[in-house]
Amino acid sequence: MWIWTPVCASVLLSLMLAPLGDKVLQRGVVFADIAIAQWAALGVLAGGRFAWSREWGGSLAGFSFSGLVFALLASGIVHLILQRGAAYREAMIGVLYVVGASLATISVSHDPHGAQALAATLNGDLLWSLPSQLYVLAPVALLIVGWLGFSSEWRQQLFLPLFALAVTVSVEVAGVYVVFATLITTPLLLCRIGGRGIVSAIVICIAGHIAGLIVAAWGDFPVGASVVLCNLVVGVVALLLLRRLQSKG
Repeated sequence: MWIWTPVCASVLLSLMLAPLGDKVLQRGVVFADIAIAQWAALGVLAGGRFAWSREWGGSLAGFSFSGLVFALLASGIVHLILQRGAAYREAMIGVLYVVGASLATISVSHDPHGAQALAATLNGDLLWSLPSQLYVLAPVALLIVGWLGFSSEWRQQLFLPLFALAVTVSVEVAGVYVVFATLITTPLLLCRIGGRGIVSAIVICIAGHIAGLIVAAWGDFPVGASVVLCNLVVGVVALLLLRRLQSKG
C-alpha cells in the first residue's frame, strides 16, 4: 500500500529529529532549529531557481546539495552567535530566520510557479513521499542514533553539522512546519514537561505523524498542517494520560 512509504518516512523523521530537538531544548536555543530549517529551504529554492546543476538542483524530490550548503552556513552563523552574542542570541537567531524567509521569497519572486515552490518548502508533501527518499533518510537516522551513544564532548562537537544534515533532508521530504513540530513538540511535552526519556518522545511523535497522515488522507487536508496539529494533540493527550497514571500510582 502507498501509505507505508509516508509512514516509514515519518518513523525515520521522528528517529532523526526528536533527539536533536531535545538537545535544542537543553541548549535553550529553540529559534535555531526553525532558522536553520528555513535556510535549508532557501538553499533548495535557490538551487532550483538558478539551476546550479542538474543533479543537485533545488527539488523536493531528493537530496539537495545547495540546501545542505545553506543549512551549514546558517549553522555556522548560529555557532558564532552562541559563542559571541549570548546576551542577544534569541533576537539574533530570529533575525537570521526572517532574513532567510525574505531571501526565499525574493528567490522565487520572478518564477510563475514561485508561490507553489515556496509553499512546498513550508508545508512539504509527506503524504506523497517517494521510496527513494527513504534511502536518504535511513542513513541519516542511523547517524543520529549512533551519535546518541557518543561521549558528551563528541555529541557537542558534532551537533550542528548533524543538525544541518538532518534538517536539510527532512525539509525536502516534510517541509519546514513539520520539521519544526517534530523537533520540538514531543520532546517539549514528554521530556521537558513530562520528565520522560527520549524513547517516549519518539514513540509519541511517530503516533502523531501517523494520525496526521490519516487525517490528511481522509479529509483531503494539507498534510503539513495536519501532521503539526495531530502531533500536538497526540502529545498533549499522552502527557495527560501519563500524569494521570502517575497520580494513581
